[in-house]
Amino acid sequence: MTSFLRSDRSRAVALWLLLTAAMVLAMVVVGGATRLTDSGLSITEWKPVTGAIPPLSRADWQAEFARYQTIPQFQRVNPHMDLAAFKSIYWWEWSHRLLGRLLGVVFFIPFVWFAARREIPRRLLLRLALIFALGALQGVVGWWMVASGLSDRVSVAPERLMIHLGLAFALLAALFWTALDAWAGGARQTLPSPWGRRAVIFIGLIYLQILLGALVAGNDAGMVYNDWPLMNGALIPADYAGASLWATLAHSAGAVQLHHRLLAYGLFVYALCLGVGAWRSNYLAGDARSLALLASLAVVVQAGLGVATLMAVVPIGLGIAHQLMAALALCLAVAFAWRVRRV
Repeated sequence: MTSFLRSDRSRAVALWLLLTAAMVLAMVVVGGATRLTDSGLSITEWKPVTGAIPPLSRADWQAEFARYQTIPQFQRVNPHMDLAAFKSIYWWEWSHRLLGRLLGVVFFIPFVWFAARREIPRRLLLRLALIFALGALQGVVGWWMVASGLSDRVSVAPERLMIHLGLAFALLAALFWTALDAWAGGARQTLPSPWGRRAVIFIGLIYLQILLGALVAGNDAGMVYNDWPLMNGALIPADYAGASLWATLAHSAGAVQLHHRLLAYGLFVYALCLGVGAWRSNYLAGDARSLALLASLAVVVQAGLGVATLMAVVPIGLGIAHQLMAALALCLAVAFAWRVRRV
């Protein structure tokens, strides 16, 4: 019996995964601050190991600053920046990368230790290996994103930012779901039901909205059309159309903000319907109903926060709060989807 229990569940493993998920969330927050302070291009080289050591002397700082001065962002946007101002943006990007390195250590070393002790439920081993691979890919994608802003652009490509943020939230959701599995053990039975499909759709809508939000951030689209519910007094912004379909979908500030707004309205209605339906359902257990209500409430709060952030022209505090609430809404939706599949 002891052997079976050790192979089926481990609350120590669950706590480790929750800690890792919290670090992913911290990376999202620091990454958001890095984006809002235009700090993401301050480090122009990718050194996965030696890059963990920041400049330690004035000569080191001057060399780092000289590399930054060669890129378009300095030449077109910050030509009057001095070394002190450069240091302020450098530390944001360095902190973001350092968190990524620490995250890799916090995941990999306990993974090896738990695996050697056979404390990881067997059914989770492959999933955890895939999560580790996804985390490693995130590091590569992060540099790929930064590289897009080092030659011709003054900021990173919005679609690459979307992929980078999308991977981060996918990691967060996967870690949280797996932590729930490790804590509770294997389900005695999984239930196909309409609520399972509704919960998955809910997750999909929240995740798509996060991706659209990344395009808004990548195009600095929150800095324009700061009235609501209209956009500069119109239903459709005047600069909606780009030179091509892709330019419209990914690079038009007016278009990406409109799409983010429209999906927000749809998600808001879906969340209300889900919450009310769950509350009135006799099929769902009490804790599942509570999770549905909390997830729906998080979406409602997020909608109000989004409007406030836009109308205030995206101050750093509200911008970060908006990202945090998106993460909370996603995690609550994941918890609801996980719960409705189990007896």
